[in-house]
Amino acid sequence: MKIILDLCGGTGAWSKHYGVVFNITLPFYDVLKTKIEGEYIIFQGGDKEPLKVRISHIYGILAAPVCTMFSLARTRAKTPRDFREGMELVIACLNIIWECRYKTKLAFWCLENPRGYLRQFLGKPVFTFDPCDFGDPYTKKTDLWGYFNIPKKKPIKLNQEQIESCKINNRKLPSISDITGSKQKARRAITPAGFAKAFYEANK
Repeated sequence: MKIILDLCGGTGAWSKHYGVVFNITLPFYDVLKTKIEGEYIIFQGGDKEPLKVRISHIYGILAAPVCTMFSLARTRAKTPRDFREGMELVIACLNIIWECRYKTKLAFWCLENPRGYLRQFLGKPVFTFDPCDFGDPYTKKTDLWGYFNIPKKKPIKLNQEQIESCKINNRKLPSISDITGSKQKARRAITPAGFAKAFYEANK
């Protein structure tokens, strides 16, 4: 089997091109409540029964921890920025990746976050892209850390209307009606389709 773990995967847009995917995301599973038992990793803490996965069957891992505390745009929040709180999810994702790598050879792993303060904790990213680098008509600098093949860019040129829309963060957002609900921040966080396809092609 070639199982893909999609940690904090939300809608699953990043992992949708893969075959066997376990989307480890709230409200179904909580990465903060993951356990290792021998050759198995157990995901729990949400609305579903615990999910037990044989680690040797895990082929690759994608991780997209919430970026709220690392966002450069967090300037009007009612609560102060808390890096320790933000790093809890990042560390939980990395611990899962490391535990799996101790026991099996992962083909790839990748952790993403919009460009922001996470760089000050994880260092320089392996790769940074804008969605328009892969055919989606907007900009949003996103950093990737990990062990993976670099996806091939297929950039498009934005017209003036699209450029102006990006400047005020006013692009048209996709509608969603799944586990993440229709909150604006969840819609903004959806992995751009062009990048997801290019990443899959480079890391099958």
